[in-house]
Amino acid sequence: MKNDYLEKIRNARVYDVAKKTPLEYQPNLSARLDNRLLLKREDMQPVFSFKIRGAYNMMAHLSKEALASGVIAASAGNHAQGVALSAQKLGCRAVIVMPTTTPLIKVNAVKSRGGEVVLFGDSYSDAYLHALELEKSEGLTFVHPYDDPEVIAGQGTIAMEILNEHPEPIEVIFCCVGGGGLLAGIAAYVKALRPEIKVIGVEAIDADAMTQSLKAGKRVMLDQVGLFADGAAVKQVGENTFKLCQAYVDEMILVDNDSICAAIKDVFEDTRSILEPAGALAVAGMKEYIKRNNMHGKTMVGIASGANMNFDRLRFVAERAEIGEKREAVLAVTIPEKPGSFKKFCRLLIGRSITEFNYRYSDPQSAHIFVGIAINDDNAPSQLVEMLKANDLPALDLSDNEVAKLHLRHLVGGHAPQATNELIYRFEFPEKPSALMNFLETMGHDWNISLFHYRNHGADYGRVLVGMQVPPSDRVAFKVFLDKLGYPYWDESNNLAYKLFLG
Repeated sequence: MKNDYLEKIRNARVYDVAKKTPLEYQPNLSARLDNRLLLKREDMQPVFSFKIRGAYNMMAHLSKEALASGVIAASAGNHAQGVALSAQKLGCRAVIVMPTTTPLIKVNAVKSRGGEVVLFGDSYSDAYLHALELEKSEGLTFVHPYDDPEVIAGQGTIAMEILNEHPEPIEVIFCCVGGGGLLAGIAAYVKALRPEIKVIGVEAIDADAMTQSLKAGKRVMLDQVGLFADGAAVKQVGENTFKLCQAYVDEMILVDNDSICAAIKDVFEDTRSILEPAGALAVAGMKEYIKRNNMHGKTMVGIASGANMNFDRLRFVAERAEIGEKREAVLAVTIPEKPGSFKKFCRLLIGRSITEFNYRYSDPQSAHIFVGIAINDDNAPSQLVEMLKANDLPALDLSDNEVAKLHLRHLVGGHAPQATNELIYRFEFPEKPSALMNFLETMGHDWNISLFHYRNHGADYGRVLVGMQVPPSDRVAFKVFLDKLGYPYWDESNNLAYKLFLG
């Protein structure tokens, strides 16, 4: 298998449209992590993503008759732009089916390269099924985003460039994983020529189709996937890619959204470029691998796979990067409600950088403060909590409390004694135009809403915190209502952060 792909990769036709991207040393990140870290800058491709390689290679191998009939693809992002540019270069028709929720900037990017955009459905799955219908009805050729041997070979040319440019020892190469085309192509080439180099795939923790599939020994279909790293959000990996990854991939690593945000910031500090979340997966995985294995003095390569970032998502990235990098502790501190106690609390934090501070009078006995503090190491939050407790100021570390990070930091305003029988639930819904209104209409019910917080983070999921007054006699009916609502939900009624500041 690997010899077949070795030749396919060596003979791949990618350089009519793609360019050989630089392999760049990352000085700040290397110094901080005590390893020599290199970044393969696929974000510098003409479409700001590696996807152009596989799309063009597959299309360049089509017959003249197939090209004359045209091609079709389903994509909301990087693959769409790769197919459109490839078709422009090859002089053929390209139809791209995109979900109706696709941001206008991505739609226009495809149109500017000559692609015919068809908007259909709310999700990639809807667009994919419609593309298959159009493929048959209009006699087009489907260009798969990852599960095609020529697409895999096109992505594998990245490994060929890495090994040609860096013949010295490499410990590990890290790749982001969606459907598996990039990881499969790189692993097949590397293991054929330099089997001592580890090849590791990195997935978002809520989109781990390849990790689960490799563990199970068969392709697993996920019920749902998190969409923050939307460029790698795939419910099921490809047949071809799975077989190759089974044979040649050494390990999989999972990272959360905060770690991805921190990786985006790390790359920005070294390159002044902003990767999209999926584009930063490899860097996030590299950092996790170094920490987990206590690595020092090794050379490692991460694939910066894309930079098609939605600008409005930057706010969310900036907010979460400090937590993901463990550079911010979020604490709840209880102080006596008496003269001098607030000043005492502030004195204890002299010399520390305060990133956020929320306080409101609560009751005559005590006050609760929500505070963000810049830190330098993983142990700092627990040390701060112990220091405050030693000074008779009870403290709670909220750095990993999702409700506190997403909602309460914007909500701290005091308790509501009138909100009797209050239940607190956190919901997620697909973010699209009118999504909040649709959610509110679905929520419509006789129970009174006593608290509501929503903030658009520029992410693909809207996140809402809702308080509802539900008498004990209605609890069974309320549970039935939640299950029928159709949105993922979490009961946060006993969340300590909520009880401290709002309960």
